[in-house]
Amino acid sequence: MSNTNLISDLDKLISEGRNPETMDIDLLSAHDIVKKINTQDKQVALAVEKELPYIAQAVEKITEAFRKGARLIYMGAGTSGRLGVLDASECPPTFGVPETMVVALIAGGHDAIFRAKEGAEDSAQGGIDDLKNIQFNKDDILVGIAASGRTPYVIGGLEYAKELGATTVSLSCNPSSPIANIAHIAISPIVGPEVLTGSTRMKSGTAQKLVLNMLTTASMIRLGKSYQNLMVDVKATNEKLVARAARIVMQAVECSEQEAIAALNQANNHVKLAIMMLMTGLDINDARNLLEKKQGFLRSAIEGK
Repeated sequence: MSNTNLISDLDKLISEGRNPETMDIDLLSAHDIVKKINTQDKQVALAVEKELPYIAQAVEKITEAFRKGARLIYMGAGTSGRLGVLDASECPPTFGVPETMVVALIAGGHDAIFRAKEGAEDSAQGGIDDLKNIQFNKDDILVGIAASGRTPYVIGGLEYAKELGATTVSLSCNPSSPIANIAHIAISPIVGPEVLTGSTRMKSGTAQKLVLNMLTTASMIRLGKSYQNLMVDVKATNEKLVARAARIVMQAVECSEQEAIAALNQANNHVKLAIMMLMTGLDINDARNLLEKKQGFLRSAIEGK
């Protein structure tokens, strides 16, 4: 695409517009600058709220895929790609799921997580190749993330996924964007122009993070990864998480620290199993079997007892 055409395209994007509320930002004190930023940030949650019906649709599709043993794949470039990496990487410790369940692809590969590789986003074929490299298939879900909604890397991936018959979701901050027109489900929180023109790591990035958090958290809850609002499938892999696991057991059962630690030791640090044993009085085998029968839903297992 020529520079003239690209400039014309950018001129049409809300996320690339100039914000009339921050035209004087270079004249302000530190306090007034951050106040301006904060005022703009307050608009983000409201923009996301308007997209809740589409976010919920995506959650239902993601949950269905997980139940079939399929995967959620994020794909993006730059900030959008890094936000996908962040959300995907938090799922195994938070919800006790395998690293292959939520996978993030970023244009330019691993190095692009730490160092900008802006040219990588211009390759639609790169998006296709990255999906082929992970054996993406029609049962998987693809979420294409691009604040502009026009990133070739993401467009290529979404078109390829759609050709395979997979469910596709777009996440952009511009209405009727190219990726929104490709995807089965379009999530488009319109946060308006950025504080610094075109710096979509700001409001657009915040909106994307809020949505990605919802997609995985809501899907995992729908899979039984919580009891009430407690993370009962958390992996206790360091000192802080071991302490958190004990605290979760104590909060769920209203038991002493010593009782929680003893149950966790018996359950090999499996929080959900420790709670099940303490609340039902079942031995470890019977507790595990009942949990499996209830497909990991702790509340259902307890009520079943």
